[in-house]
Amino acid sequence: MLVSYNWLRQYVDLSDVAPEELAERLTKAGIEVEQVIKRGAGIKDVVIGYVVEREKHPNADKLSVCQVDLGEGEPVQIVCGAKNVAQGQKVPVAKVGAVLPGNFKIKKAKLRGEVSEGMICSAQELGIDERFVAAEHKEGIMVLPGDAQVGEDAIAYLGLDDTILELSLTPNRSDCLSMLGVAYEVAAILDRDVHLPDINLAESSTRTETEVTVQLDAPDLCPYYVARKITGVKIGPSPMWLQNFLVAAGIRPINNVVDVTNYVMLEYGQPLHAFDASRVKDGRIIVRKARQGEKVVTLDDQERTLSEGMLLITDPEKIIAVAGVMGAANSEVTAETTDVILESAYFDSLSIRTTSKMLGLRSEASTRFEKGVDPERVQEACDRAAALLAELAGGIVLSGTAQQKVKDFRRQRVSLHLVKLNNVLGTQLNTGQVTAIFDRLGFDYENLGHEISVEVPTRRSDITIEEDLIEEVARLYGYDNIPTTLPKGRTTPGARTPKQCLRQQIKRYLQGAGLDQVVTYSLTSEQYALWGSWFEEDVEPIKLAMPMSEERSHLRNTLIPSLLEVVQYNKNRKQTDLFLFEIGRTFLTKETHLRELPREKEVVAGVLTGLWQSHPWQHVKVPVDFYVAKGVVEGLLHKLGIQGVQFKAVEREHYHPGRTAEMVIGRERIGFVGQIHPQVQRQLELNEVYAFELDIEQLFNHLPGQVSFDPLPKFPSIQRDLAVVVSKEITAGELLNTIKDAGAPLLKHVHVFDVYTGQGIAAGKQSIAFSLTYFDPERTLTDEEVHQVHQRIVERLAEKWGAVLR
Repeated sequence: MLVSYNWLRQYVDLSDVAPEELAERLTKAGIEVEQVIKRGAGIKDVVIGYVVEREKHPNADKLSVCQVDLGEGEPVQIVCGAKNVAQGQKVPVAKVGAVLPGNFKIKKAKLRGEVSEGMICSAQELGIDERFVAAEHKEGIMVLPGDAQVGEDAIAYLGLDDTILELSLTPNRSDCLSMLGVAYEVAAILDRDVHLPDINLAESSTRTETEVTVQLDAPDLCPYYVARKITGVKIGPSPMWLQNFLVAAGIRPINNVVDVTNYVMLEYGQPLHAFDASRVKDGRIIVRKARQGEKVVTLDDQERTLSEGMLLITDPEKIIAVAGVMGAANSEVTAETTDVILESAYFDSLSIRTTSKMLGLRSEASTRFEKGVDPERVQEACDRAAALLAELAGGIVLSGTAQQKVKDFRRQRVSLHLVKLNNVLGTQLNTGQVTAIFDRLGFDYENLGHEISVEVPTRRSDITIEEDLIEEVARLYGYDNIPTTLPKGRTTPGARTPKQCLRQQIKRYLQGAGLDQVVTYSLTSEQYALWGSWFEEDVEPIKLAMPMSEERSHLRNTLIPSLLEVVQYNKNRKQTDLFLFEIGRTFLTKETHLRELPREKEVVAGVLTGLWQSHPWQHVKVPVDFYVAKGVVEGLLHKLGIQGVQFKAVEREHYHPGRTAEMVIGRERIGFVGQIHPQVQRQLELNEVYAFELDIEQLFNHLPGQVSFDPLPKFPSIQRDLAVVVSKEITAGELLNTIKDAGAPLLKHVHVFDVYTGQGIAAGKQSIAFSLTYFDPERTLTDEEVHQVHQRIVERLAEKWGAVLR
C-alpha cells in the first residue's frame, strides 16, 4: 500500500510529525513501512509557464523558438525540440539554474544560433514514471490544464512535493488498504482525531429505483449490493489534485469518472465500478453465478473463459463484469458516455480470491475484496463517489439507491479480562489506561468491572478473540514499554543436537575446503529419478500424483543430478570453475505403488569441475581430477575422526567405470566418489565433473566416542621405503591393508608415494612404492627389530598377492 503523506494530512493533523518520524512510529506499532519515497527529491526552480509565441527555428527543422511567460515580467526565449509544443499552452519550465532528477542542471545556452534560457519539460524529465503518464503526454512536453497559474511552483502543482510511505501489510490488516484505514491507525498512534470527508450530496427529484433494478441470484456470494445512477456527466480529464493522488498511489489517471471510482476505492477501501448506463439493458443488474464455458471480454481486451460458480454482474442479455475483479469491455465508460450506473457491493472474499486466481487476473479491486471490505462503508463510499461525480463531471445524482441486502452485518463484541492482559504482557495496566487505548482506536466499549466488553468496528475484521485485543493494547501501549522479564520455572537451555553439530562440522569443513553450499529442489525429472541410490539397491522412482511440470515430477533419490543442473546453469553463463555441495534429503522406496511414505535419507553431496588451482603468473593450472575429489572426502572423514574407511573400485551406471569408488567401513557402504560418465557429460554439455555423496546417518554412527590423545613420542622413529611389483589388477588399498596387518604393532604409519609402469616393468605389472614408519612409545627400536617386521611384511605381500621386491 502506497500512502501519500499530503493526502493523509487531509484526515489527520500531521503538522508536527515529519514523514520519517511517522514511518518509524507506524513500524513500531506493527505496521511496517518498507521505505519512505521522496517524490521530486532534488528538483528546484521549475515553474508553470505560458507559451506566448512559437516559431520555427530558422536553422533547424526539428526545433522551435518559443517566447514563454514565467510570471516574472518579460517572456524568456526557450528553444524546444518537442513536436507538440504550441502557442497558448501552459507547460512546466525549468528556469536557468534549475536542477532536474539525476542532478541535471539547466544553463543558459545557444542552440543553432538561438539563445535558450531554460527548458520546457516532459513528464519523464520531471521524474514522473511513464506508466502513470497519459498517452498524449508520453511523447513530447507535458501540457498542463488551463487552470494552472503562470509562475506557480510546478513541483507543488504536480504533487511532486509529496512523500510516499510504502506499507508492507500482513494479510489480516486489510483495513489499512485505504487512506481512512491508515488515518485511523495514525490517529490512534498519535492520539488525535480523524477528520472524515464531507459528503455534500445534492440529489434530483428522480429516484434511482425507477431506472435501475438490482436482482441477487447468488445471495450467498453477494449479500449486499448498492447502485446509484448519475446522469448528464461530461467525460474529461480529472483535476490535477485528483490525478496527483492517484499517481502517488500507483494508479494511472484515465478520465474523471473512472478516476473518481479509483479515488474513493483508495480513500474508503471499498472498490466501485461505473457502468455506461446506456449499455446496461433496461437498467437491470443481475448478480449471478457463471455457467461453465461462458466467455467475456474484460476491460484489458482479453477474452476470458469462465468456470462454473464464478460470480458475475450481468444485464438480461450479457455479462457486464466479473464481480469484484474487472468490468467487461461492453459496458465501459467512454468519451461518449453521459449516464453512469455506480456499483458498490459486498462480495464473498473466498469467491473473489478463487475467481482472481483461476483467471490469472489480479486487480486493485480484487486485492481488497479477497481480504474483506467493510460492509458499513458500502453505502457511504457510493454516496461519496456520486457527490464527486456531480462536482467534477457535472453529473446529476438521482435520489436514493437501488439496492438489495439479504444479510444483517453486526459489529462483533469481544471481552477482555484485565488480569489476563497483564499476565500475558507482564504489565500492571489499570482499567483507565486500557480504555484510553480503546478510545484512541475508536472502539466502543462497556466496563463490566471484571472485564471490558469491546464493540469492534466492522472495519477491523481482524479482531475476533481476546488475544487480538491484547495485541492492540500492547502495540498502542508501546512494545518498548513492556518490561523485559526472564522465564520462570524449569527451563531447558537451547543447544544443537549431536546430528546438528555433525551437519555444522560438515558444512564448515567443505566451505573451508573451497566449496560453496547450494540448495536445490527436492523434486526432479523422471530421467534423474531413474539414477537410483548409492545406499539401497532396487529403489523405485517416486512420482507425484499431480506434478506441476515434467521437470519436477518425481522425488529425488540422489542429490547428484540436482547439482549437475546447477553446474549446467552456471556453465551456460560462462562460470566453469565450480565446487559445490549440498546437505539434503533423498527419498527411497522399493514399492512400485506406494502404500507407505518413502524413507528419507539425509546425505551430503558435492560436485567439482574446472580448475582446482589457477595461478596465471606462475603458469600453474591444476584441473580437478579423481584424486582432488577423493582428497576432499578423505579430509572430511579425517576431520570427523572416522577411521577404517576403504575405497573400492566399482562400476555403476551414469559414472565413469575406471574412476569411481565406493567407500565402505567393514561391510557398510557410507558413500562414493567418482567421475560422471563421459556420455552423461556430453548430453549435458559439461566438462569433466567429479562427484561424491555420503550418508550422514552412517557418518554419525561411525563418529569416534570419547577422544583420547597419545603423548608425543619420546623415542625416535625409523622409516623404511618398500617398492613391490604386482599385477595391475591389484589395488594399492589392498596392499595397504596387508601391510598394516603384517606390520602391527610396531608399524604406525604407511602411505603410497609412487606408482610406476613403463620401462623395466613387465607388461600387465605395476610398481607401487610405500613409505613405512616404525616406532615404539616405550623404547628405542633396533635395526634388527625393524628388519624382522619389514621382512614379515614382504613375505606376507608375496604370499597373498604375489608381490616381488623391485
